[in-house]
Amino acid sequence: MLQVKHLSFGYTKKYILKDINFTIKSGENIAIIGESGSGKSTLLKLIFGEYDLEQGQIFWKNTEILGPKNNLVVGYDFMKYVTQEFDLMPYTTVENNIGKYLSRFYPEEKQKRTNELLKVVELEAFANVKVKTLSGGQKQRVALARALAKQPEIILLDEPFSHIDNFKKQSLRRSIFRYLKNNSISCLVATHDKNDVLGFADEMMVLNNKTIIAKDKPQNLYKAPKLPLIASFFEEFNVINNKIYYTHELKIVDDSDLKATVKQSYFDGNSWLVEVLYNNQHIFISHHNSLHKGDIIYFTLLK
Repeated sequence: MLQVKHLSFGYTKKYILKDINFTIKSGENIAIIGESGSGKSTLLKLIFGEYDLEQGQIFWKNTEILGPKNNLVVGYDFMKYVTQEFDLMPYTTVENNIGKYLSRFYPEEKQKRTNELLKVVELEAFANVKVKTLSGGQKQRVALARALAKQPEIILLDEPFSHIDNFKKQSLRRSIFRYLKNNSISCLVATHDKNDVLGFADEMMVLNNKTIIAKDKPQNLYKAPKLPLIASFFEEFNVINNKIYYTHELKIVDDSDLKATVKQSYFDGNSWLVEVLYNNQHIFISHHNSLHKGDIIYFTLLK
């Protein structure tokens, strides 16, 4: 298990992270969310041993994670870290990049493992293509496969699907997280995308104001967000009478005490997002069709 105990850190005298405490069990998937600058990437780098801790300790099982002052080479064999800078070998093939750290003394096993990971990241057709010719999203998939090649006990992922287009992202996300679960690889993923979290994370941590302000199952945080910051990660929301409502928790009806004027309608796929003015406040309601600007509507709260 990963244990983070009383971690505090700053690049200057000002802390970015202060008194961070949490644990990850073997095989668990934990998501970290937070606004830009909240310290998500910094936390991953500290866990990887890229920086020296000012205060606190980090352990993987019985091994203390130490920084550059104690290790000539950053990192540990049991842990892999996939950053947004891929650090690949551009002039060799996808296959060679993935198999880079696998033993050449067992060529059949190496090839089998490489083929397995090519399938996981959906790059079988690009096995013999040089990395320099790939798109950013394809390079990100190679980096993911290479990190998994030596079967780490824990993997740290920093916005792992940020360069991958929506045509591939959904199936790739399922493939990667399924592979991690099936192989009991612990995962800590920093993300701004709710789809990296909702169907896959065992727990979700919210970083804000240097510390963890919430840690719970994603479904619990979604159903009962205690702060607008948490609700905003999942979808559009409103604050009415100091209470948080998602757009689908407001319903347009024939008559109600709640009266508003339509300002705009936005197509949202399965529904329309209707912006209305209510008591000088702009709020948003999910509705089955578009409404005209200036229309008077009535709505009710569903919780």
